[in-house]
Amino acid sequence: MRAKFDRQLDLLNSELIEMGDMCVNAISSVVMGLFETDVAVGDKLTDFENQINHKEREIEGLCMRLLLQQQPVARDLRAISSALKMISDMERIGDQAFDIAEILGVIGDERIKGAEHISEMAKAAIKMVTDSVQSFVNKDIDLVKKVISYDDVVDELFVNVKKELIKTITENPEKGEICLDFLMIAKYFERIGDHATNIAQWVEYSITGKHMDNMGNVEE
Repeated sequence: MRAKFDRQLDLLNSELIEMGDMCVNAISSVVMGLFETDVAVGDKLTDFENQINHKEREIEGLCMRLLLQQQPVARDLRAISSALKMISDMERIGDQAFDIAEILGVIGDERIKGAEHISEMAKAAIKMVTDSVQSFVNKDIDLVKKVISYDDVVDELFVNVKKELIKTITENPEKGEICLDFLMIAKYFERIGDHATNIAQWVEYSITGKHMDNMGNVEE
């Protein structure tokens, strides 16, 4: 019985990795649309969003079967409940990548100064999402802490983007609307970083039984 349960836990890990890869691919497609003016990015993101939503339902079903058909011990319960929390954040990451694609569809091929920092934000967000899922699979608490601390990098980049956009608006008031669009894109990348942090915090809970909320409070 335990051997079967362990195989299903391995399957859960594989499914989480696959969903994480989908999120990374969605973000990467958005980056291509941002810097290579990919006119098909909206269609691609629609496909990714549908795939991510479908994968979320599959993992939810697997978790329910693990809870109802097996007899998980406390450590297993933490892993399963953490997985359920993680896929919720992954689904939101997919939604926000799609939201960015929608903005790109509106602004077309117009670009402004500050995009380089948005590119750095995107790369940092991809790293955070990838590492947060990998930390769950490997039960790597050190990687968890790196992901959580890396959120400061994304936040700092967002501040840099905001400053550059404010300067652009000041110098070129006619660019106010496009600057606000890019500010929203940067904000979505910041939120993706926040969701990756949430994932890492739930990984920490699955390993230690303690959960650090966004206010720095420990929940057990």
